[in-house]
Amino acid sequence: MSGGRGSFVPSHGGRLRRAIATSSGILALALYAGLWLGGVAKAQETQIIYPGSMAVTGFPGTVIPGFDEGLPPGVDPVDETFIDTTRASLRIFDVSHLGGPASGQLVFTPPPFEVPAGQIGEVFGLTYDDGVREGMPSGIPNLYAAATSLHGLEIVTPDADSDGRPERQRRGAAGATFMDGQFGTENGGGPGTIWKIDGITGAVSKFADIDTNSGPGIGNLAFDPIHREFFASDLDTGLIHRIDANGHLIDTFDHGVAGRPAHGLAPVADDGAVMDIQGAAFDTEDPETWGYTQDERRVWAVSYHGGRLYYSVGEESEIWSVGIARDGTFAGDPRWELMVRADKDYAVTDIAFDNKGFMYLAQRGPVENRYDYSRFADSGKGELIRYWREDPDDPATESVWVEVPQEYAVGFPQGNRQSAGGVDLQYGYDAEGNLDTSVCTDTVVNTGDKLRDNPELAERLAAGGPFAVHGVQLTPSALVKPANVPPFGSWFVDFDGYFEDPEVEGHVGDIRIWRPCEGRAGYYEEIPGGYLPPFYPPDFPPPGNLPPCVDVEDVHYYCTPRGLQADLYLHDHAGFGGDSIKAQSRTPGVGVTTPMSHVPGKPYTIDITGHYPGDTVNVGLCFYRKSDQDKGGYYPCCKMTLPLRTPAVSCER
Repeated sequence: MSGGRGSFVPSHGGRLRRAIATSSGILALALYAGLWLGGVAKAQETQIIYPGSMAVTGFPGTVIPGFDEGLPPGVDPVDETFIDTTRASLRIFDVSHLGGPASGQLVFTPPPFEVPAGQIGEVFGLTYDDGVREGMPSGIPNLYAAATSLHGLEIVTPDADSDGRPERQRRGAAGATFMDGQFGTENGGGPGTIWKIDGITGAVSKFADIDTNSGPGIGNLAFDPIHREFFASDLDTGLIHRIDANGHLIDTFDHGVAGRPAHGLAPVADDGAVMDIQGAAFDTEDPETWGYTQDERRVWAVSYHGGRLYYSVGEESEIWSVGIARDGTFAGDPRWELMVRADKDYAVTDIAFDNKGFMYLAQRGPVENRYDYSRFADSGKGELIRYWREDPDDPATESVWVEVPQEYAVGFPQGNRQSAGGVDLQYGYDAEGNLDTSVCTDTVVNTGDKLRDNPELAERLAAGGPFAVHGVQLTPSALVKPANVPPFGSWFVDFDGYFEDPEVEGHVGDIRIWRPCEGRAGYYEEIPGGYLPPFYPPDFPPPGNLPPCVDVEDVHYYCTPRGLQADLYLHDHAGFGGDSIKAQSRTPGVGVTTPMSHVPGKPYTIDITGHYPGDTVNVGLCFYRKSDQDKGGYYPCCKMTLPLRTPAVSCER
């Protein structure tokens, strides 16, 4: 048996092993796929991360040691199948050129940078830092990846039959340890480890360790660029850990105890359950024995946005947030945001925000762990949706977010709900599929299973490559349902370049894009790769020739369910013709967000969080024409910094 073509340019001599379906059932076999040369992550002469780089996590595959020599009679191959530590559990793809307009096709990319499971084990959650090195911006971030149980848990006991291999176990047993490749134990890792991948050299090191995590692993990661700190959700205890830039654990936030009462819910403390792989009660195929904290306090996704940390809780998923104070600590103001409206009560394992005010949520099916490695999640019903704030807020609804989200078509199977739990925003692409870094968040990227598998569309899909694609879908963000059903308006990238495994589920994990463009679009300051003096955008004069184009005549403050709101009354005395604003905090520790739209004749509104009553908050404003923004690329804006003296009275819910 040989593998099909990969979704990247293959090189020679490699082997890939992964669970496949046979006529007699699901059987984990070691296969020579002849795809590309794997190996350990190696130091690079140049950087490995560029604007638009796409990092993806997933299951590395399996191997049967000595399979070529044959197994003894009566030995079940599944019992001798192990995680392939030479294969990658993390890949960084170059998706700057997708080869043409989107038509539902598989995209062939250059060979990705890889980090094998032997170095970091199985990982799910990802985040980038800000690229500050030795106190100076470098423009090249580091990537961080967190240990996970979402790609199964495998245990072994010492070799008992003298075949040179440990004994694989389904149930807990005396002397059991985690299988090599599970948590990077060979490199000093464990279920609470966060790994750092240097964005220049590709070198791997252990960044932080939540050493109290007994095995469930970490839900996801987030980075706060204002305070240069990280957040990690702990599936064992339900705590959100705050971690400094050097990897030191600082403190925690306990949603179950400190968050729930803010919405009138009874506090729920951690029940103390832990994973005991040497105990008889432990079952690799039963996540109920894995030591997860209770569902009511189980935090999955975390995402820093607008001075607050947003997070998801439970299988019947709720979205909450908590403020981050000016000193970087948790502000102690937890806030219920919404109950996720979806057909299935699946956990939201990833949250992303774009620069237009949308919040994107990716579901992942319930955790499973088939002994034959075929299935790690219940796939086929996970949704990718987005919410936006009501504007104005409807007092008749409980949430400040709209009640009914928009949904994206994920994958070609019936229902188009193949989400594997990862989502992020990418730059835009031009008509030929080339990355356009002047357009910040115009593409939604998400992970999914069986993305090109639909027998009813087989003839049309065949022109775009193999069907069994487990990896990433890239879709223009405007194409919400009913548009793009089926998703022939999307591109697809396979995680590992292997296409003989149509039945596996849950083998792909999280995704992160390096997208350094926050606060950039619409500004006429000098931008590498953009308009440089004396070359400014068409019809946009240099700053020296630009008269003052806007004044703030008055500011009114209001307390709303989401905190302090400032209504700005602007005077366009220069006739600039602006009808929209972008706002950005220029005061460390304070979050500023702008509603999506502006009603003619009404004031412009901004939300302010994370400040102390009476503080002066510096707000960067960009006053622009929406029609210019809609054209794409850079566009004129009148830029100013507005000092706002906030009221001395606190807004409390």
